[in-house]
Amino acid sequence: MDVSQEVCIFLSSLSALAVLYTMNNVPAFQGPFVILEIGAVVLVLVFLLAFLSVRHRPPKDLLFYVCVEFSFTCIIDLTSALEYDGFISGFMDFYREAGEPYLGTAYGIMMCYWDGVVHFFLYLLMVRRMDIKKPYRSVGLFWAGSLSANMLVFVLGIVIGKYGAEIRPAFWLNMPFLLVPLWGAVTLFCRPRELPIISAITVEREHRKGLFSRPLDLLLFVLLLGIMGFTLFRGFVALGCPQEVCSTYVSRYEPYLKDPAGYPRVMMLLFLFYGLPQLTAFAYGLRTPGCTWMVDWTVFFAGAVSQWSHIGASLHPNTPSQFQTPGERWWPVMVLNLLYMAVPQVLALRCTHSPTFFMKKNAEDHANGASKFK
Repeated sequence: MDVSQEVCIFLSSLSALAVLYTMNNVPAFQGPFVILEIGAVVLVLVFLLAFLSVRHRPPKDLLFYVCVEFSFTCIIDLTSALEYDGFISGFMDFYREAGEPYLGTAYGIMMCYWDGVVHFFLYLLMVRRMDIKKPYRSVGLFWAGSLSANMLVFVLGIVIGKYGAEIRPAFWLNMPFLLVPLWGAVTLFCRPRELPIISAITVEREHRKGLFSRPLDLLLFVLLLGIMGFTLFRGFVALGCPQEVCSTYVSRYEPYLKDPAGYPRVMMLLFLFYGLPQLTAFAYGLRTPGCTWMVDWTVFFAGAVSQWSHIGASLHPNTPSQFQTPGERWWPVMVLNLLYMAVPQVLALRCTHSPTFFMKKNAEDHANGASKFK
Protein backbone atom coordinates (compact mmCIF):
# COMPACT_ATOMS: atom_id res chain seq x y z
CA MET A 1 0.00 0.00 0.00
CA ASP A 2 1.41 3.40 -1.02
CA VAL A 3 1.91 5.90 1.76
CA SER A 4 0.76 9.42 0.92
CA GLN A 5 3.37 12.15 0.57
CA GLU A 6 2.08 14.21 3.49
CA VAL A 7 2.36 11.20 5.82
CA CYS A 8 5.95 10.60 4.67
CA ILE A 9 6.79 14.27 5.28
CA PHE A 10 5.17 14.19 8.71
CA LEU A 11 7.13 11.11 9.76
CA SER A 12 10.43 12.29 8.28
CA SER A 13 10.06 15.68 10.01
CA LEU A 14 10.18 13.90 13.37
CA SER A 15 13.83 13.11 12.67
CA ALA A 16 14.48 16.71 13.74
CA LEU A 17 14.11 15.46 17.32
CA ALA A 18 17.07 13.11 16.83
CA VAL A 19 19.19 15.96 15.46
CA LEU A 20 18.34 18.20 18.42
CA TYR A 21 18.93 15.46 20.98
CA THR A 22 22.32 14.63 19.48
CA MET A 23 23.46 18.27 19.40
CA ASN A 24 22.23 18.78 22.96
CA ASN A 25 24.36 15.89 24.24
CA VAL A 26 27.55 16.32 22.19
CA PRO A 27 29.57 19.34 23.43
CA ALA A 28 31.52 19.52 20.16
CA PHE A 29 28.28 20.51 18.38
CA GLN A 30 27.42 23.39 20.71
CA GLY A 31 29.72 26.23 19.64
CA PRO A 32 28.02 29.31 18.11
CA PHE A 33 29.62 28.89 14.68
CA VAL A 34 29.25 25.11 14.79
CA ILE A 35 25.50 25.52 15.32
CA LEU A 36 25.31 27.74 12.24
CA GLU A 37 27.32 25.27 10.17
CA ILE A 38 25.33 22.24 11.29
CA GLY A 39 22.07 24.09 10.73
CA ALA A 40 23.06 24.96 7.16
CA VAL A 41 24.25 21.40 6.46
CA VAL A 42 21.04 19.90 7.83
CA LEU A 43 18.89 22.19 5.67
CA VAL A 44 20.89 21.15 2.59
CA LEU A 45 20.63 17.45 3.49
CA VAL A 46 16.85 17.69 3.99
CA PHE A 47 16.52 19.27 0.55
CA LEU A 48 18.72 16.60 -1.07
CA LEU A 49 16.75 13.79 0.56
CA ALA A 50 13.50 15.35 -0.62
CA PHE A 51 14.91 15.77 -4.14
CA LEU A 52 16.14 12.17 -4.32
CA SER A 53 12.94 10.71 -2.89
CA VAL A 54 10.79 12.17 -5.72
CA ARG A 55 13.32 12.02 -8.55
CA HIS A 56 11.24 9.41 -10.42
CA ARG A 57 8.13 11.60 -10.16
CA PRO A 58 9.40 15.15 -9.68
CA PRO A 59 6.87 17.76 -8.50
CA LYS A 60 5.81 20.50 -10.88
CA ASP A 61 6.09 23.17 -8.21
CA LEU A 62 9.22 24.12 -6.26
CA LEU A 63 6.94 24.92 -3.33
CA PHE A 64 6.88 21.17 -2.69
CA TYR A 65 10.51 21.30 -1.58
CA VAL A 66 9.77 24.35 0.56
CA CYS A 67 7.01 22.41 2.31
CA VAL A 68 9.34 19.48 2.99
CA GLU A 69 12.18 21.69 4.22
CA PHE A 70 10.08 23.92 6.42
CA SER A 71 8.06 21.02 7.85
CA PHE A 72 11.32 19.73 9.31
CA THR A 73 11.99 23.08 10.98
CA CYS A 74 8.42 23.25 12.30
CA ILE A 75 9.23 20.33 14.60
CA ILE A 76 12.29 22.23 15.83
CA ASP A 77 10.17 25.32 16.56
CA LEU A 78 7.49 23.31 18.34
CA THR A 79 10.15 21.55 20.41
CA SER A 80 11.67 24.91 21.34
CA ALA A 81 8.33 26.32 22.49
CA LEU A 82 7.43 23.21 24.49
CA GLU A 83 10.82 23.16 26.19
CA TYR A 84 10.73 26.85 27.09
CA ASP A 85 7.29 26.32 28.62
CA GLY A 86 8.57 23.35 30.63
CA PHE A 87 6.55 20.58 28.96
CA ILE A 88 9.66 18.71 27.75
CA SER A 89 13.43 18.91 28.34
CA GLY A 90 16.74 17.68 26.98
CA PHE A 91 16.53 19.00 23.41
CA MET A 92 17.23 22.74 23.29
CA ASP A 93 19.48 23.62 26.24
CA PHE A 94 22.46 24.23 23.98
CA TYR A 95 20.45 26.51 21.69
CA ARG A 96 19.35 28.72 24.56
CA GLU A 97 22.94 29.53 25.43
CA ALA A 98 24.81 29.55 22.12
CA GLY A 99 22.05 29.78 19.52
CA GLU A 100 19.14 32.21 19.76
CA PRO A 101 18.34 33.24 23.36
CA TYR A 102 15.53 35.53 22.18
CA LEU A 103 13.46 32.43 21.33
CA GLY A 104 12.77 32.37 25.05
CA THR A 105 10.86 35.66 24.88
CA ALA A 106 7.09 35.47 25.02
CA TYR A 107 6.83 36.47 21.36
CA GLY A 108 9.46 33.93 20.34
CA ILE A 109 7.65 31.13 22.17
CA MET A 110 4.23 31.97 20.74
CA MET A 111 5.70 32.38 17.24
CA CYS A 112 7.25 28.91 17.54
CA TYR A 113 3.87 27.44 18.56
CA TRP A 114 2.25 29.09 15.54
CA ASP A 115 4.93 27.78 13.21
CA GLY A 116 5.01 24.31 14.73
CA VAL A 117 1.23 23.83 14.57
CA VAL A 118 -0.44 26.13 12.02
CA HIS A 119 2.33 26.38 9.44
CA PHE A 120 3.08 22.66 9.77
CA PHE A 121 -0.57 21.92 8.98
CA LEU A 122 -0.50 24.30 6.01
CA TYR A 123 2.60 22.58 4.57
CA LEU A 124 0.97 19.16 4.82
CA LEU A 125 -2.25 20.54 3.33
CA MET A 126 -0.41 22.08 0.38
CA VAL A 127 1.46 18.84 -0.28
CA ARG A 128 -1.81 16.92 -0.09
CA ARG A 129 -3.49 19.22 -2.59
CA MET A 130 -0.47 19.06 -4.89
CA ASP A 131 -0.62 15.27 -4.75
CA ILE A 132 -4.32 15.06 -5.66
CA LYS A 133 -3.95 17.87 -8.23
CA LYS A 134 -6.20 20.36 -6.46
CA PRO A 135 -5.65 24.14 -6.32
CA TYR A 136 -3.62 25.33 -3.34
CA ARG A 137 -3.13 28.99 -4.25
CA SER A 138 -5.19 30.39 -1.35
CA VAL A 139 -3.51 28.09 1.19
CA GLY A 140 -0.12 29.15 -0.15
CA LEU A 141 -0.93 32.86 -0.02
CA PHE A 142 -2.18 32.60 3.56
CA TRP A 143 1.02 30.77 4.53
CA ALA A 144 3.21 33.30 2.71
CA GLY A 145 1.50 36.23 4.42
CA SER A 146 1.65 34.60 7.83
CA LEU A 147 5.28 33.48 7.75
CA SER A 148 6.65 36.62 6.10
CA ALA A 149 4.89 38.89 8.63
CA ASN A 150 6.00 36.75 11.59
CA MET A 151 9.60 36.69 10.41
CA LEU A 152 9.70 40.42 9.60
CA VAL A 153 8.55 41.21 13.13
CA PHE A 154 10.89 38.61 14.62
CA VAL A 155 14.05 39.64 12.73
CA LEU A 156 13.51 43.41 13.03
CA GLY A 157 12.54 43.03 16.68
CA ILE A 158 15.80 41.20 17.39
CA VAL A 159 17.86 43.90 15.71
CA ILE A 160 16.25 46.96 17.30
CA GLY A 161 15.20 45.43 20.64
CA LYS A 162 17.13 44.57 23.76
CA TYR A 163 18.63 41.48 22.10
CA GLY A 164 20.32 43.52 19.38
CA ALA A 165 23.63 43.28 21.26
CA GLU A 166 23.32 39.48 21.62
CA ILE A 167 23.06 38.45 17.98
CA ARG A 168 24.96 35.23 17.38
CA PRO A 169 25.82 33.31 14.20
CA ALA A 170 22.64 31.19 14.40
CA PHE A 171 20.67 34.39 13.74
CA TRP A 172 21.47 34.02 10.04
CA LEU A 173 19.54 30.75 9.89
CA ASN A 174 16.42 32.92 9.95
CA MET A 175 17.13 34.46 6.55
CA PRO A 176 15.67 31.62 4.41
CA PHE A 177 12.46 31.80 6.44
CA LEU A 178 12.25 35.53 5.78
CA LEU A 179 13.05 35.45 2.07
CA VAL A 180 11.43 32.21 0.87
CA PRO A 181 7.83 33.15 1.79
CA LEU A 182 8.29 36.46 -0.02
CA TRP A 183 9.46 34.51 -3.08
CA GLY A 184 6.51 32.14 -2.63
CA ALA A 185 4.07 35.04 -2.49
CA VAL A 186 5.45 36.59 -5.68
CA THR A 187 5.33 33.19 -7.40
CA LEU A 188 1.70 32.60 -6.43
CA PHE A 189 0.59 36.13 -7.28
CA CYS A 190 2.03 35.73 -10.77
CA ARG A 191 -0.10 32.68 -11.49
CA PRO A 192 -3.64 32.77 -12.94
CA ARG A 193 -6.32 33.50 -10.37
CA GLU A 194 -8.64 30.73 -9.26
CA LEU A 195 -12.08 32.15 -10.06
CA PRO A 196 -15.21 30.16 -10.90
CA ILE A 197 -16.83 30.44 -14.31
CA ILE A 198 -19.85 32.73 -13.92
CA SER A 199 -21.99 34.14 -16.68
CA ALA A 200 -21.44 37.77 -17.67
CA ILE A 201 -25.13 38.49 -16.92
CA THR A 202 -24.71 37.32 -13.32
CA VAL A 203 -21.55 39.38 -12.92
CA GLU A 204 -23.25 42.48 -14.33
CA ARG A 205 -26.25 42.01 -12.05
CA GLU A 206 -23.96 41.76 -9.03
CA HIS A 207 -22.09 44.88 -10.10
CA ARG A 208 -25.31 46.90 -10.04
CA LYS A 209 -25.74 46.30 -6.32
CA GLY A 210 -24.60 49.19 -4.19
CA LEU A 211 -22.88 48.77 -0.86
CA PHE A 212 -26.17 49.19 1.04
CA SER A 213 -27.66 46.31 -0.97
CA ARG A 214 -24.91 43.98 0.29
CA PRO A 215 -25.33 43.80 4.09
CA LEU A 216 -22.25 41.65 4.74
CA ASP A 217 -20.05 43.93 2.64
CA LEU A 218 -21.48 46.97 4.40
CA LEU A 219 -20.67 45.46 7.79
CA LEU A 220 -17.15 44.56 6.64
CA PHE A 221 -16.69 48.07 5.24
CA VAL A 222 -17.63 49.63 8.58
CA LEU A 223 -15.40 47.21 10.48
CA LEU A 224 -12.51 47.98 8.12
CA LEU A 225 -12.90 51.68 8.85
CA GLY A 226 -12.73 50.87 12.57
CA ILE A 227 -9.64 48.71 12.09
CA MET A 228 -8.00 51.46 10.05
CA GLY A 229 -8.56 53.91 12.90
CA PHE A 230 -7.20 51.42 15.45
CA THR A 231 -4.16 50.77 13.24
CA LEU A 232 -3.43 54.48 13.00
CA PHE A 233 -3.91 54.94 16.74
CA ARG A 234 -1.62 52.09 17.78
CA GLY A 235 0.95 53.20 15.22
CA PHE A 236 1.06 56.60 16.92
CA VAL A 237 1.39 54.86 20.29
CA ALA A 238 4.33 52.80 19.00
CA LEU A 239 5.97 55.98 17.69
CA GLY A 240 5.76 57.49 21.19
CA CYS A 241 3.01 60.04 20.59
CA PRO A 242 2.86 62.32 23.69
CA GLN A 243 -0.92 62.87 23.48
CA GLU A 244 -2.71 61.94 26.70
CA VAL A 245 -4.99 59.38 25.03
CA CYS A 246 -1.94 57.51 23.67
CA SER A 247 -0.14 57.61 27.02
CA THR A 248 -3.26 56.37 28.79
CA TYR A 249 -3.74 53.48 26.38
CA VAL A 250 -0.16 52.23 26.55
CA SER A 251 0.03 52.52 30.34
CA ARG A 252 -3.42 51.26 31.33
CA TYR A 253 -4.66 49.06 28.49
CA GLU A 254 -1.87 47.57 26.39
CA PRO A 255 1.48 48.10 28.15
CA TYR A 256 2.90 45.20 26.13
CA LEU A 257 3.50 47.74 23.35
CA LYS A 258 6.35 49.08 25.52
CA ASP A 259 8.06 45.68 25.87
CA PRO A 260 11.81 46.31 25.41
CA ALA A 261 12.08 43.10 23.37
CA GLY A 262 10.87 45.30 20.49
CA TYR A 263 8.47 42.90 18.77
CA PRO A 264 5.16 44.69 19.53
CA ARG A 265 6.56 48.04 18.44
CA VAL A 266 7.79 46.60 15.14
CA MET A 267 4.44 44.90 14.54
CA MET A 268 2.47 48.11 15.11
CA LEU A 269 4.74 50.04 12.75
CA LEU A 270 4.42 47.37 10.05
CA PHE A 271 0.65 47.54 10.40
CA LEU A 272 0.79 51.34 10.20
CA PHE A 273 3.01 51.68 7.14
CA TYR A 274 2.05 48.51 5.23
CA GLY A 275 -1.22 47.27 6.70
CA LEU A 276 -3.07 50.59 6.69
CA PRO A 277 -2.67 51.15 2.90
CA GLN A 278 -3.92 47.61 2.27
CA LEU A 279 -6.93 48.11 4.53
CA THR A 280 -7.71 51.32 2.63
CA ALA A 281 -7.49 49.42 -0.65
CA PHE A 282 -9.84 46.71 0.67
CA ALA A 283 -12.40 49.33 1.70
CA TYR A 284 -12.19 50.72 -1.85
CA GLY A 285 -12.53 47.20 -3.30
CA LEU A 286 -15.74 46.55 -1.34
CA ARG A 287 -17.32 49.65 -2.91
CA THR A 288 -15.95 49.29 -6.45
CA PRO A 289 -16.94 46.31 -8.65
CA GLY A 290 -14.40 44.41 -10.70
CA CYS A 291 -11.42 44.56 -8.31
CA THR A 292 -10.18 41.05 -9.01
CA TRP A 293 -7.05 41.60 -6.90
CA MET A 294 -9.25 41.49 -3.78
CA VAL A 295 -9.50 37.70 -4.01
CA ASP A 296 -5.76 37.16 -3.58
CA TRP A 297 -4.66 40.10 -1.49
CA THR A 298 -7.29 39.60 1.22
CA VAL A 299 -6.02 36.03 1.72
CA PHE A 300 -2.39 37.16 1.93
CA PHE A 301 -3.32 39.95 4.34
CA ALA A 302 -5.42 37.60 6.48
CA GLY A 303 -2.31 35.50 7.02
CA ALA A 304 -0.17 38.55 7.77
CA VAL A 305 -2.45 39.91 10.51
CA SER A 306 -2.96 36.63 12.35
CA GLN A 307 -1.99 38.16 15.70
CA TRP A 308 -1.64 34.91 17.62
CA SER A 309 1.97 35.68 18.54
CA HIS A 310 1.12 39.24 19.65
CA ILE A 311 -1.98 38.29 21.64
CA GLY A 312 -0.39 35.22 23.18
CA ALA A 313 2.82 37.03 24.06
CA SER A 314 0.95 39.79 25.89
CA LEU A 315 -0.55 37.11 28.17
CA HIS A 316 2.45 34.77 28.45
CA PRO A 317 4.18 34.55 31.86
CA ASN A 318 7.57 35.22 30.21
CA THR A 319 6.39 38.77 29.57
CA PRO A 320 7.34 40.90 32.61
CA SER A 321 4.30 41.68 34.75
CA GLN A 322 4.56 45.44 34.14
CA PHE A 323 4.02 44.83 30.41
CA GLN A 324 1.09 42.44 30.74
CA THR A 325 -2.47 43.64 30.20
CA PRO A 326 -4.02 44.63 33.56
CA GLY A 327 -6.76 42.26 34.70
CA GLU A 328 -9.52 44.89 34.77
CA ARG A 329 -8.69 45.94 31.18
CA TRP A 330 -8.25 42.40 29.86
CA TRP A 331 -11.61 42.01 28.12
CA PRO A 332 -11.71 45.22 26.04
CA VAL A 333 -8.10 44.78 24.89
CA MET A 334 -8.68 41.14 24.03
CA VAL A 335 -11.87 41.88 22.10
CA LEU A 336 -10.15 44.62 20.10
CA ASN A 337 -7.20 42.39 19.23
CA LEU A 338 -9.40 39.43 18.32
CA LEU A 339 -11.57 41.65 16.11
CA TYR A 340 -8.43 43.00 14.46
CA MET A 341 -7.45 39.43 13.64
CA ALA A 342 -10.92 38.08 12.78
CA VAL A 343 -12.23 40.75 10.39
CA PRO A 344 -9.53 40.15 7.72
CA GLN A 345 -10.21 36.40 7.96
CA VAL A 346 -13.93 36.95 7.35
CA LEU A 347 -13.16 39.36 4.50
CA ALA A 348 -10.86 36.80 2.86
CA LEU A 349 -13.52 34.08 3.17
CA ARG A 350 -16.13 36.40 1.67
CA CYS A 351 -13.91 37.29 -1.29
CA THR A 352 -12.81 33.72 -2.06
CA HIS A 353 -16.16 31.98 -1.59
CA SER A 354 -18.30 34.57 -3.36
CA PRO A 355 -16.06 36.49 -5.80
CA THR A 356 -18.74 37.50 -8.33
CA PHE A 357 -18.71 41.19 -7.34
CA PHE A 358 -14.93 41.33 -7.84
CA MET A 359 -14.91 39.76 -11.30
CA LYS A 360 -14.55 41.70 -14.54
CA LYS A 361 -17.53 42.18 -16.86
CA ASN A 362 -15.30 41.81 -19.91
CA ALA A 363 -15.67 38.28 -21.20
CA GLU A 364 -12.00 37.92 -22.13
CA ASP A 365 -10.78 39.10 -18.73
CA HIS A 366 -13.31 36.81 -17.10
CA ALA A 367 -12.05 33.81 -19.03
CA ASN A 368 -8.46 34.56 -18.05
CA GLY A 369 -9.41 35.00 -14.43
CA ALA A 370 -11.28 31.71 -14.38
CA SER A 371 -8.26 29.64 -15.39
CA LYS A 372 -6.68 27.56 -12.66
CA PHE A 373 -3.23 26.40 -11.67
CA LYS A 374 -3.02 23.01 -10.09
